[in-house]
Amino acid sequence: MSEMIQLGSVNGYLAKPSGAGPFPAMIVIQEWWGLDSQTKSIADRFAEEGYLAFAPDLYHGELAQLGDGDTAMKLVQKYGPVAHNDLTALYDALKSHPDCNGKVGSVGFCFGGRMSLALSTMRPVDAVCTFYGGGMQTVFDQLRANLKAPVLGFFGDADVSIPAGTIEEFEKLLDEVGVEHEVITYPNSGHAFFRDSDPSVYIPEASKDAWERAKKFFKKNL
Repeated sequence: MSEMIQLGSVNGYLAKPSGAGPFPAMIVIQEWWGLDSQTKSIADRFAEEGYLAFAPDLYHGELAQLGDGDTAMKLVQKYGPVAHNDLTALYDALKSHPDCNGKVGSVGFCFGGRMSLALSTMRPVDAVCTFYGGGMQTVFDQLRANLKAPVLGFFGDADVSIPAGTIEEFEKLLDEVGVEHEVITYPNSGHAFFRDSDPSVYIPEASKDAWERAKKFFKKNL
């Protein structure tokens, strides 16, 4: 079952597994375009794997069309600085949801990849995954001070949106913090390689491998 609902104070897309709960919960965080059909489809995929998946609408009803980077940038600038308020409220609501078993993971893409990491420094997320987190270096100090969850990161070696050296710095940080982690960089893959609704960026081989790794990671930790 899937539907747009308000959970606590946060609107978004809830995808619920079939059968009786409780289930581990998954927060699925949008790319910078907003809560679009791609993000909803990923929540559906996690629900099929047995997770109570919720994709919050961090843009509060606004959406950029795929390819309209100017609008996407304006929305990130408008809502990005306060997105953590929605995410922490959502974590609290999911944690206490009657269909949640008490375990909460997070996964995010692009802008959401950064926010997934940021959430893990503000709430005791049980497992955190980032796909090509845009601007993630801005939360490195928070991660260094507060990160305790296991981390899984996916990147493409041809992603020009991530400054050179950022992935290596991220891995070094995770080593320093001492959390369980794995960081994968796929060859011949650019930004948004997991976005199967966009043939211009989708890399099937990398996406399939990342999905299998993500499933194993969350099954182990949630």
